[in-house]
Amino acid sequence: MTRGNESGPTIDPAEDRRRRFPYPADRRRFPYPADPRAALRTGCVLLAFALMIAGWSGLLVVVAGQVVPGWALAGAVLVVPVVVRLIRAKAPVTDGTGPSWVRTLLSTLATTVTALGVLLGAAADTAATYHVLEPAGPDGCRAVVREVSFLFAGSGDVYAVGSLGVGRRMGSWTADDGYQPIASGTYRLEWHADGGLLTVGGRNTDPVMSDIGTITC
Repeated sequence: MTRGNESGPTIDPAEDRRRRFPYPADRRRFPYPADPRAALRTGCVLLAFALMIAGWSGLLVVVAGQVVPGWALAGAVLVVPVVVRLIRAKAPVTDGTGPSWVRTLLSTLATTVTALGVLLGAAADTAATYHVLEPAGPDGCRAVVREVSFLFAGSGDVYAVGSLGVGRRMGSWTADDGYQPIASGTYRLEWHADGGLLTVGGRNTDPVMSDIGTITC
């Protein structure tokens, strides 16, 4: 007996591919975000968080003679993931999936903590003044000072900034009655073969207690 031709249901190739390689399973298998915008957002949040921590630890950058504190760098980088998040929120989801709630929670938490750190850094700098001191030392090494005067207290930090423009804290001082030795001109900066020496002085009624080591880049 001859068997007739039997035809099964027609399966769409795209549907068959989705069945064999389900997208959500891929996302669970690989922890990295498949969406390049999500990767960019995650990377910028992590970079901004690191810059915020480094800023509170004494990081600053000098660009074209202008001092950029670490919190300002973190704030500039943090703008990128916020813009990407807004764009993603308006874009339609075409694959039926979205970011996992764990990744969303961690990203939101990191963004919030970084934003708070940026705001606190900006608030702390409202009473601060930055100075790029002259002259420059050997190989372009510069001494940069952050000077603060608030009510009856004054303080300052000195940074060594190398040719790349990245500064690190080298020492500090405190002063009575909010006195500012750099702004008042009662300081001396000298460079020697082993580095720079910054000497800050006060007035008879406004002494300055200094703890500044050799400035080296």
